[in-house]
Amino acid sequence: MAKSVICSACSAIILAVTFSTAVLADNTPVSEKPKAATSVEQVVAPYLREDAPVFNLTAAQFREKFNAAYPHMALAEYKPIKTPEVKSPLTRAASRINSTLYSSVALDKNQRTIRSLQLTYIPAEPTEEKTEKAETLAKTEKINRATLTNYIAAFINLFEPTLTAEKSQQKATELLAKGKGAPFYQQTEGTLRFVIADHNEKGITFAIEPIKLSLSDK
Repeated sequence: MAKSVICSACSAIILAVTFSTAVLADNTPVSEKPKAATSVEQVVAPYLREDAPVFNLTAAQFREKFNAAYPHMALAEYKPIKTPEVKSPLTRAASRINSTLYSSVALDKNQRTIRSLQLTYIPAEPTEEKTEKAETLAKTEKINRATLTNYIAAFINLFEPTLTAEKSQQKATELLAKGKGAPFYQQTEGTLRFVIADHNEKGITFAIEPIKLSLSDK
């Protein structure tokens, strides 16, 4: 049953793991870019390039490390996702956390190491059999978003261990607030890029990716 649930969400997760492929490949916030960027101005996302950095972790190694640090938030095994991108340098995999939250990874096809690590929140669709009260829906939405925030904070803390749990939580809340309603919002911190893609009722994706520092950044 879990397998069928993951498959039903594959299209949303595939969108999530490729959401930044049309974003200009530097570290300037999108809000500072021309709003009407043409296809000529758009390039492949940094993590899709052959020379793009990777985390020195496979999906299995990341999961093992995460589950050891956060046993109460344990991730299930990342299952491969089939995509039509035959020539892509990436493979993709996803792990279902609950009915509305998934984690996914874009992996270097050769090394099997992580180029992009993501969390995708897909709001639950109302059922026809049961009409829930507005306050009940609002309460459920609040709980679901709190879970998303907690996982974002945990992901950040795992890659930025110098941050306290409280600071990681603050960073997660800040990213979600600044990226609210934006199809692509990013922040860089050291050798990491944090990305929020808010597709409103279609869901929210958070990504954490490694970046290369230029000489001027060192």
